[in-house]
Amino acid sequence: MKKTVLTLAISAIVFGATTQVNAAGFQLAESSATGLGRAFAGEAAIADNASTQARNPAMLAYLEGRQLSAGGIYVMPDIDVLGDVSITSPLLGSDAVVIDADEIDVADNALVPNFYYSNQLNDNWTWGLAVNSNYGLATETDTTSASAIFGSHTAITTVEFNPNIAYRVDDSVTVGAGLRLVYGEGEVSATTPGWIDAIKANVPATISAALPAAGTELKSMEGDDIGYGWKAGASWQINANNRIGLAYHSGVDLDLDGSVSGVVYNGGQDIEIEGYLPIELPAFAELASYHQLTENWAVHASVNWTEWSTFERLVAYFPGEVKPTGDLESDVVKEENFKDNWRYSIGTTYSIDDQLTLRAGIALDNTAVDDEHRTTTIPDSDRLWFSMGAGYQMSKNLSVDLGVTYIRMHGDAPIDETQDLLGLASIGYSGEATGHVWLTGLQLSYKM
Repeated sequence: MKKTVLTLAISAIVFGATTQVNAAGFQLAESSATGLGRAFAGEAAIADNASTQARNPAMLAYLEGRQLSAGGIYVMPDIDVLGDVSITSPLLGSDAVVIDADEIDVADNALVPNFYYSNQLNDNWTWGLAVNSNYGLATETDTTSASAIFGSHTAITTVEFNPNIAYRVDDSVTVGAGLRLVYGEGEVSATTPGWIDAIKANVPATISAALPAAGTELKSMEGDDIGYGWKAGASWQINANNRIGLAYHSGVDLDLDGSVSGVVYNGGQDIEIEGYLPIELPAFAELASYHQLTENWAVHASVNWTEWSTFERLVAYFPGEVKPTGDLESDVVKEENFKDNWRYSIGTTYSIDDQLTLRAGIALDNTAVDDEHRTTTIPDSDRLWFSMGAGYQMSKNLSVDLGVTYIRMHGDAPIDETQDLLGLASIGYSGEATGHVWLTGLQLSYKM
């Protein structure tokens, strides 16, 4: 009886729309420190170094000889989720119990490294290799925090290996294509918040004994997989001073194969259950332009699109002999209801002399989450980018690029989530996400 009460109670809280592997819904734009300095404006139409293939493989055709480019961008988010958890239940009296659920600095700092190589075979063909990441996220709260039941830890890491080839059709047109080989690993968990003690103190002893202590792991999933996709691009050199680039990256399907644990799945037993969670990393595209206005001054712009609408829901499957409680074959982890998003950027480049180049850019990055679907584990909103950077030619073959970006959350980002506990209690979260992000990057490029 105790085990049944435990399973039903916690399942009502966690199943459905609480914990989520929505880290896969977070895209990384940080392909190079060179592009960072101009807010990644015009990336699909600019060929500074071998990192250009990360956005548009066709731009490899503009690189001479053999080139190496490597670096990293350090991401420093300062995101707070401020709100309250309310518990309404006849067991706790007629009035709702309101608990402060402010979470400060929910996202961790992270380094996003990259490596690129290009090799010009002849006047028409150039091939290259890119190693970088296009998706990643990490959020974490205290395991006993008031909102921990909505997700206490979410993380996903991806690494993309990307061989590319480019062909120069004539003096004006280049085309390119590449293979996307993506390794991804993800983890999500939810734990019992500290306010469970108030529930336990106001229910019969038999039920109280069955409910888990604060900080207990309720539901945890982890897994990894390798997926495949493709990308293609083209560029048109309109004249000596104007160029347009277009690139498309296909979606990549991952089945994060691993295990699940926690009292929701194993009823408190010390066992792990085999499972997998299918995730589609969405397709994205970019239309970019580059315009050389004077000998020293250029402007460039991009419009980016990402197909986040592919994230309608996340469902976990359990193919093994041992099933979760109730012999579930699958579990709807979350209804995502994401939407396609757009990003708009404009930047400028100014060459002081043959050695020093300055860059700057701004961007508007629209959210992929409507207000009614925003959650504590994806405190996403529209963002404004303000970027500046510099490039220095240290020698004939070696150059270094630096970039700094400040990202400010733009507009309101309300969060409202509710759950029903078998008619015994209604649990709600109401708050908002606020904060900003700093990015700093370094890129070294060498021509052989």
